[in-house]
Formats: sequence, C-alpha cells, structure tokens
Amino acid sequence: MATDYLTIHPDNPEPQKIRKVVECIRNGGIIIYPTDTVYGFGCDLYNMKAIERLCQLKAVKPSKLHLSFICYDLSDISKYAKHVSTATFRLMKTALPGAYTFILESSNEVPKILDNKKKQVGIRVPNHLVPRMIVQELGNPILTTSVKNDSEDEPIEYTTDPSLMYEKYQNKVDLIIDSGIGGLQASTVISCIDDNFEVIREGLGDVSILL
Repeated sequence: MATDYLTIHPDNPEPQKIRKVVECIRNGGIIIYPTDTVYGFGCDLYNMKAIERLCQLKAVKPSKLHLSFICYDLSDISKYAKHVSTATFRLMKTALPGAYTFILESSNEVPKILDNKKKQVGIRVPNHLVPRMIVQELGNPILTTSVKNDSEDEPIEYTTDPSLMYEKYQNKVDLIIDSGIGGLQASTVISCIDDNFEVIREGLGDVSILL
C-alpha cells in the first residue's frame, strides 16, 4: 500500500486537496492529519474495516478504543450525544472551536458504530481549518485518536513532524497531511456527564473556562 503525502496550507486549505482527503476516507482509508493540538489518526466513523485497521495501529481492541469524534461544529451533537443540558451546551459553545475534548453520554447511534456498549463519547471541534473542512466535506465526523505514543521508548519528535511520521507509517496509513510542525500537548479533556464538570486531563485548553 502506497501512502500519499499531501501538503495542505493550515490557514488557507486548498479545496481540491481537501476533496482528495475525503475521497480517501470514503474509500476506507486511514489518514494522519493536523489539529490545534497534536497530529491524529482519523477514519470514517461508519467504516468498521477502517476502524479495525486503526485499532491495529494503536494496538487496542475496538471495544477498548476511546471514542472521540472530530466535528465541524455542534450542529450534529444531538445525533451522537444525549442529555446535553443547557449548561453543558453553553460551556461547549464558549470553548469550541478549541483545544478541548468534551466527554458526553453517547446516543444510541454510537454503540452501533463499533458494535460495543460504550456509553460515553468525546466530542472535538478543533481550532484548525484542515480537519474542520475535511469533516464538513465528508458530511459526518471522523473517528480520531492521537498519533502520540505514550511508551517511553518512542522518540517524541516523530509525532510532531509529518515527514518523520511518513517514515514511520508509510504503507501503514493511506494518506498523511503535512500542515507544518504539530504540537506536543494534547487537548484538555472535560467530562460533562450529568452536568458534573470535571477535568479528566489538563492539556492545551485553558481550564479556567470552568470557573
């Protein structure tokens, strides 16, 4: 499998290149793409074969994969999450687009995707035009997980540099987007289950939005 390497401008993404990425995703491909935090793996959340390949890359079982979706905005939130209160929606609207992942109770739509009993889903709307334009063109969110590997024996530099990621993942993913050097700090994760706002992981996003 040959891996495409595509340079896309982070501030003015070229529409024809976005369409090429979306075509790859629709054909079941796995991409590496930029966000406002770290680079991530992404695939169509409705393509089980692509999800299985993604799980193999991350060495996790599909049932153990933490479900996080990249969305264009909050317009589809009711499709993938339920019991989103006014307070939760207001917080998300204030913080997004931004470096946050919001953990919500998943709707009945989500377990069908992975055929498991996951009851929570993470929602991301990154402050980066490339992933947002991808999901807008695709017409639905993409399943996402960080490229970053937490094992100590991995050199951290490769997770920020698309050319190094190409060396590591060529013939393992279908397309790598180069939008410049990425960050090392992941998103801030906030649980909003039952309106009990709790910072699960403090990352790039400012936690003072909870105050």
